[in-house]
Amino acid sequence: ERCEMVDGQPECIQETFSTCWLTSGPHYWSFDGKTFDFMGTCTYTLTIICSPDPTLLDFSVEVKMEEKENPKVSSIGSITIHVDNIIVTAVRSENGMVRVNNCCSHLLISLSHGKFRIYQKGKSMLIQLYLNLKILYNWDDHIVIKLLAALSGKVC
Repeated sequence: ERCEMVDGQPECIQETFSTCWLTSGPHYWSFDGKTFDFMGTCTYTLTIICSPDPTLLDFSVEVKMEEKENPKVSSIGSITIHVDNIIVTAVRSENGMVRVNNCCSHLLISLSHGKFRIYQKGKSMLIQLYLNLKILYNWDDHIVIKLLAALSGKVC
């Protein structure tokens, strides 16, 4: 739920999100509820805007998968989020840090006039893109991406 002013009165609006996630192993759950396992070691696009929407900043989320001790299993090495001309990278085990356009920064970060925020939530990093997109990464083995359900048809 989020609150906003409607005709001068506060009103709570129910929000629903579509979710996709990735855990090392690697196991994937797509926005449309499909699950699959994929053991590749490369950089992959998890989601990207495929239908422009004026209410949503252009973004993409990529994950770099690396080989673990067991060569048959890959793990998350880093996650990179592209938003307009901003590139944010979080590297495995660099807890509390992100790289914004290749400059290391501690969290809390607010960019694009507050429309793009990065902060720590528990042991994870939370990236929030306005009210439409949330990305949670624990600097280790788990990524969750939540997109406002009304916009789920805009991403690939």
